[in-house]
Amino acid sequence: MMCVPSLLRAQQTVRGTVIDQQTFVPLVGARVVLLNSDPPTGAVTDEQGAFRIPDVPLGRQHLQITYYGYETALATNLIVNSAQELVLSIGMEEKIFHTDEVEIVATPNKEGVQNELTSISARTFSVEEAQRYAGSRNDPARMAQNFAGVSGVNDQRNDLIIRGNSPTGVLWRMEGIDIPNPNHFGALGTTGGPVSMLNNNNLSDADFMTSAFPAEYGNALAGVFDLGLRNGNNQKHEFMGQIGFNGVELGAEGPFSQNSRASYLANYRYSLPALFGRLGQNTHAGVGSAVPVYQDLTFKVNIPTKSAGRLVLFGVGGNSEIRFEGEDAEEGGTNLFSGSEQNLYNRTASGVVGLSHTYLFNETTYGKLSIGTSLTQSAVELDTLTPGTGEAVRWYADQSRQIRYTAHYQLNKKFSARHHLRVGALYDLYDISLIDSVARAGGLYQRLRDFTGQSSLVQAYAQWKHRVSKQITFNGGLHSQYFLLNGSWALEPRLGLKVALAPQHRLSLGAGVHSQLQPLQVYFMETPQRGDPTKIERTNRDLGFTRSYQAVVGYDWSIASSLRLKAEAYYQHLWQVPVETRETAFSLLNVGAEFAPPSVDSLVNEGTGRNYGVELTVEKFFSQNYYFLVTGSLFESLYTGSDGIERGTAFNGNYILNTLVGKEFPLGQHSLSLDAKVTVAGGRRFTPIDVEASRLAGIAIYDVTNPYSEQFKPYFRADIKATFRLNLKGFAQEFSLDMQNITNHQNPFVETFNRGTGAIEISYQLGIFPVIQYRMLF
Repeated sequence: MMCVPSLLRAQQTVRGTVIDQQTFVPLVGARVVLLNSDPPTGAVTDEQGAFRIPDVPLGRQHLQITYYGYETALATNLIVNSAQELVLSIGMEEKIFHTDEVEIVATPNKEGVQNELTSISARTFSVEEAQRYAGSRNDPARMAQNFAGVSGVNDQRNDLIIRGNSPTGVLWRMEGIDIPNPNHFGALGTTGGPVSMLNNNNLSDADFMTSAFPAEYGNALAGVFDLGLRNGNNQKHEFMGQIGFNGVELGAEGPFSQNSRASYLANYRYSLPALFGRLGQNTHAGVGSAVPVYQDLTFKVNIPTKSAGRLVLFGVGGNSEIRFEGEDAEEGGTNLFSGSEQNLYNRTASGVVGLSHTYLFNETTYGKLSIGTSLTQSAVELDTLTPGTGEAVRWYADQSRQIRYTAHYQLNKKFSARHHLRVGALYDLYDISLIDSVARAGGLYQRLRDFTGQSSLVQAYAQWKHRVSKQITFNGGLHSQYFLLNGSWALEPRLGLKVALAPQHRLSLGAGVHSQLQPLQVYFMETPQRGDPTKIERTNRDLGFTRSYQAVVGYDWSIASSLRLKAEAYYQHLWQVPVETRETAFSLLNVGAEFAPPSVDSLVNEGTGRNYGVELTVEKFFSQNYYFLVTGSLFESLYTGSDGIERGTAFNGNYILNTLVGKEFPLGQHSLSLDAKVTVAGGRRFTPIDVEASRLAGIAIYDVTNPYSEQFKPYFRADIKATFRLNLKGFAQEFSLDMQNITNHQNPFVETFNRGTGAIEISYQLGIFPVIQYRMLF
């Protein structure tokens, strides 16, 4: 079919809107030019700021947008396929000084982010990059693990360990609403999981921040992932089908009617391992004979109006379950989540539904109201197996549910090209139900939590951007938050500065105070009273926020139009960290190393911690059909418990080096891409097992006086990916093969105690793992 001459003439339409980046006002009369077209091709935006360029050749294309009084904008590496129109939204920034128009040759600015109030330690997340990079599995979180300062040495989960911080310190936001853990099998109080619910086929470009983020983001210590869903095509119905590691999925988008500018976008996905399981096959994805069953749904409805603003209804949600049987592990199955001496059943559900209304008051002011509700629910049943008989005895059970009702209002005012003000407030109402218990000696069970009730978190912020000159930009802000459960309150100043030392050199500074709630389960831990165990008290209820001060300095050198070097150095001091009242090595800074927060009572905000390090990025952005990315980090992550001893945290890997490279080979209107990635990092930290005590007890006994004092050998993984894109008239296909851990390197995952042999055993992470994917667009 590739040789049919008529197919080689297939073309596509590229269209979209051009708006002011700060006010969202449509820019009428902006010139949009298709670069490298012969003869020159382009369009001029209409009264809605809309443009349309028909008959665009297939493959990678680039647009240049110019408008009097605004900085020239570029949209580069746009993949145009034969099946679906490419619909864009392009923001432009007003110039400080207006001069006579001259011809400008623009260069790509991949260093910028969508949130212009960000000064440092931030990067735009590109959906195309997540689909391109080897080893990312179409997962935004796994793709972000390639960036400097982010560690990902766990093949089973996509936790974001940013600059030595716990992954629980990451804030996920979508369409203006803070959302719960967007992963399947993600427990309440965590932010990662084995499989993401976020679908690349529906996401738009987003911002990923790793330090000193703007004042509009609160209740986070480590980083921010600010996501959005793209709008569906409002002029043409289009469809998508895909099968791969993340599941079997179907998608649709289009207009509600020919006369309406409103559009819909929907995507449903079902677990591929579950589908194979129904056919009697096993994918052996690190879970032995257990079959992970999950499904998720993503949708967005976009309704622009003539005078009442824009309405958006969106939702992302899914459920998952898996059952591990101990006898399956005994038969030699590879199971990294449960041992041969127990049965484990896990069921989770998570999702968010939101509605937003954006209203333009005038050409310089707009407001956005977002309301929504989210759910996180999990059920865990853990049974121990009696030696000899194999009888299952219930050891632990959990039923947790959190419903969060959210309202967020934001007002943006652009006073001039120099001054921009953003203020807002958020209100979260938590409706919580927590019930869990664990077996104790003598066949008795201790209730760890039994709480049903509500509490609220209130946040407010103000952020001001001042462009002192074309070379200097200042961002200042103030964030505050108040927890109604116990009256905890925090006031957090934020500062940022960008200085262009020369056309190719830039210095950036950022500093700020950040605070975060503890995982909600921690507040409601129950402690039996001495002398009368029938009475309990919640000794953690009055815990305050964990707080941190962050400072970072960065240097950017644009070596060439598509080549840059970036270096950053940072220091983070944490205080008011919950530790035990008695002198121990425990600290809540290590929470996030496991699937759920620990059950520890009698905590006080008297611990500390610190993270510091340097990072280097050398990146060749995609141009001339190839790219490369090299990121390196050297860091130290330390904490001090109530015993006064400073130790390395569970996330103190010390170093990480990522090298990615890729080349695309155009084949007429088709293409073949080859991508590779190599990661070398410090091994996982772990707490040693006391062998003699374990043999006496018949179970693993850990040396809790030396937590995370041991480290596995360095982590190494190499991935290779090949992608072929085939464009036929009105129908596009994509085939990819991602060979992960191509060298079959054995990376240790965890130490376990075998009570049968009385010896310590090491479980290893995934060996060579092929990920095959097929996608069709029509």
